[in-house]
This record gives sequence, C-alpha cells and structure tokens, in this order.
Amino acid sequence: MGRVTTRHRVVRLDGRHPEGTTAVDTLAVEEPLEIRLGATSYATTMRTPGHDLELAHGFLSAEGVIAGPEDVVSARYCTGTVEDEETGLARNTYNVLQIALADSVPPPRAGRTTVTSSACGICGTDAIEALRRDSRFDLRADRTSVAAGTVLGLPDELRRAQRAFSSTGATHAAALFGSDGELLVAREDIGRHNAVDKVVGWAMLSGRRPATGCVLMVSGRIGFELAQKSVLAGIPVLAGISAPTALAVRTADETGLTLAGFVRGDRMSIYANSERILRGRH
Repeated sequence: MGRVTTRHRVVRLDGRHPEGTTAVDTLAVEEPLEIRLGATSYATTMRTPGHDLELAHGFLSAEGVIAGPEDVVSARYCTGTVEDEETGLARNTYNVLQIALADSVPPPRAGRTTVTSSACGICGTDAIEALRRDSRFDLRADRTSVAAGTVLGLPDELRRAQRAFSSTGATHAAALFGSDGELLVAREDIGRHNAVDKVVGWAMLSGRRPATGCVLMVSGRIGFELAQKSVLAGIPVLAGISAPTALAVRTADETGLTLAGFVRGDRMSIYANSERILRGRH
C-alpha cells in the first residue's frame, strides 16, 4: 500500500510462547504535511500520506480560507525539501504542499504556528455562533430522509472499505454515502479529522458541496470539529459507531444537523434532528 503502511519486526509474547517469538508487523505510516499558502507556512498536520490534495481542500474549507475549488489556482509538492544523506542531493518528501490562492481570496488570518496532532481541535465558547455565522448552507432547508435500516448498514460498508485498518488496526475512517446507502467515497487516516477533511475535499473537488442528500459515517467518537466540518460541507446527516460529545450534540441541535451515535448492529441513538431518519418499515 505504498506510503500508507510499513513493515516492522516485533517480538510477540503470549501464553504459549512466554519467551517470545519474532514476527513482522504492519504499521500505519504517520508523517507531517505542511500546507503553504504561497511562500507562507500556514499549518502542519500529522497525517497518513495519500489524498493530500483532498485533505488540504477540506482543511482550508473548515478553516474558512477557501469556499470552493475555484479559490485554489494551483497546488504542488515542493521539491528539494530534504537533502538525501547518501547523495547529498535535494529530494522530495511529498510532505510539503504549496498552494496558490486566487487573487479574489482574502488573505487568511495568521496560520497555525505549531504542528497540530492528528486529533487536534480548537473550540471556544462562541464556536457554535461562529459556525452559524460562517456556514454557507442552511441544513434546516435540507429535506433529506434516510431509512434507519440504511444507516444501520453503514458501519459494515465502512469497515469493508478500511484496507489500512485491516492491516494495521491504527487508522480512523470516514465515508460519504447517498441516502440510499450507496458508498460515494471512503478515506482513512491516523487522524479522524484528517479522514473527514479528505472526504470533504473529495466532495468539493467532485462538485458535491453542499453534500445534499448525503450521510457522513465515521469510525470513532464524534466531537465538535466533526460536526463543524459536516455543517460547513452541507452534509445533513452525521453518524458514528461511538459516542458524540455534548458540544457536538449542541452544535447539531442548533444548526439542523442530524446526529446519530452508537450505530452498531441493530441499534443507534439519535441525538439531534431525528426526523430525517425514518423508523419502522422502510
């Protein structure tokens, strides 16, 4: 799987082998991605390499830097970012992405000056009000409905798309589905926020923003930032296999986002705007 996974020798101990046995394990790759706007470093995030252009679009959209793909004139990896120890020549690590914004895009406020973790989040007391102010899409006007049985089937569909997780057990996943359960795109990353950014970036680049009539399914806990990214992308339904946080539920309540957690087996808990999920025989 290229730079997504790597192999490493380990010593395994268990009841039958108390002295340990040698084996080779598959690990998820974690590398920094620096996003430069012009000549200025805007942010660095730890991520699983791959789909970096989608990640950058989704991230910059959530940051309020861009509103659509037309705001990005070009994006390219910077060459010569590291000196090769053996040859002394400059080589490309594919970890620095330089983006040129359209002239019509207002200069962004100062970027994040520190390396952000793969699960970072910055939330203030006025976060929800800022989200309602900055969102371009009115989720309350989205009349999407989806059968409860369809939502209950999404975790299995997401799990089947998690190739890196199957090998490593170390990645999160996010996927965008149609209201009929059709898988549109699935992405994996060491960070749940990065996985969602990649999905949102795909939707933006594919002309599916707002993502009307879609369901975003995530593999872990649902925090504020995942609800925020859903609202900003115009996704009406957000579901996850684990619990939401109180701020995520409040955000969903106040923005019109349908939020379902603990989607497992034949059960789920709908925390906000439950009318979109059709119960009974559908």
